[in-house]
Amino acid sequence: MLVSLIAALTVVPALLVASAPAGSAPPAGGTLVAKIYATREGLVGWKTANGHTIKKRDWFAALPSWRALNDRGEGDRSVRVCHEGNDRCVFLPVWDVGPWNTKDDYWAEDRHMWDELPRGKPQAQAAYQDDHNDGEDEFGREVRNPAGIDIADGAFWDGLGLTDNAWVHVTYLWTGAGDRGEVDTDGEWLRVRSAPKVKASLRGGAGDYARLPIRCQVKGDKVEGTVRTTDLWNRVGDGIYVSHAYVRLLDGAKPRKC
Repeated sequence: MLVSLIAALTVVPALLVASAPAGSAPPAGGTLVAKIYATREGLVGWKTANGHTIKKRDWFAALPSWRALNDRGEGDRSVRVCHEGNDRCVFLPVWDVGPWNTKDDYWAEDRHMWDELPRGKPQAQAAYQDDHNDGEDEFGREVRNPAGIDIADGAFWDGLGLTDNAWVHVTYLWTGAGDRGEVDTDGEWLRVRSAPKVKASLRGGAGDYARLPIRCQVKGDKVEGTVRTTDLWNRVGDGIYVSHAYVRLLDGAKPRKC
């Protein structure tokens, strides 16, 4: 199994790091939102910590704790990642462990390790910026960037539209409540649109198996999908929608009308 400690991303809570750009993303069904500096995972052809073989332009995320890892083909622990610079968001299942650490569940109220650090601050960030643990990770390696999340290539390039490292907002969706749906696209990524129309502007995407916070539903263009044919669209954030044709409702969810 691969623990993706090579690729690097930076998780930086907005209230904790003065160098982070101002602004915050709206809540998306999770109680914790952290400011993140992101890089892509890469490593095409390698296996993730849950046994998934990384594809070209893949769609998943990695977090530095085994406690966040889903089994292959599952998405109970998913994240929403938004880039305010181009107003795009992606929804991703956590399928790998890293970067840097493997026991740093910095989003948890009761951390597995490094409990002297505030919630929402990755140990790698503290090591890089504040010389925490003498500037080293849990393996005694010098931390060379404040990474706290990895994003697979497809989500990084095609979903967020990034070409280089960038500050993003991450919502840890399992830390909140509300109606949920799971993406079922038979391996493809689901387009996130600015309106409930198939030709509305692209605002990001969602990986297969990702969990979505469904705020409400509205009628729009009719779509024939892998789950059903329907004109219903799910609003999954402020001004962003996905077709319900590719979403399975979970836990008896009954979304309200927008």
